[in-house]
Amino acid sequence: MAKSASQKPSNREPDREPRTQFAALPWRRNAAGELEVLLITSRETRRWVIPKGWPIKGAKSMKSAAQEAYEEAGLIGKIGKRPIGSYAYDKRLKNGRLQHVRVAVFGLQVEREAEDYPEVGQREKLWATITEAARLVDEPELMVLMATFKP
Repeated sequence: MAKSASQKPSNREPDREPRTQFAALPWRRNAAGELEVLLITSRETRRWVIPKGWPIKGAKSMKSAAQEAYEEAGLIGKIGKRPIGSYAYDKRLKNGRLQHVRVAVFGLQVEREAEDYPEVGQREKLWATITEAARLVDEPELMVLMATFKP
């Protein structure tokens, strides 16, 4: 039976229009001078991800990315002015629908980590080499972005 134009799509069908999020790829150099990035777990699925979120009204895209890094992981540092790349994923919304999301990623050179921040205790954090981090994330485009990242 064909769907009529008035029927809503099922929760399994993603919304067609991609929405935009902004993310930070937090990085530092360890004592040996090797490049490391910080991954955090998502709150729902506990997958390894980078700090990201919806645009903050009135804030530039890079400031939104830096704010997410602070709120989700307590990170403070220098955020890049331009995205280092982007990746796409499907986000499960609270109503059960899937939403296509395009994430613009900004490099964040971490200068310090706050002990107290809005989502402290809600996520795990892991500093890893670029190679290790790229293996831990699920999104293929994010893997490539990490593997080719040069601050």
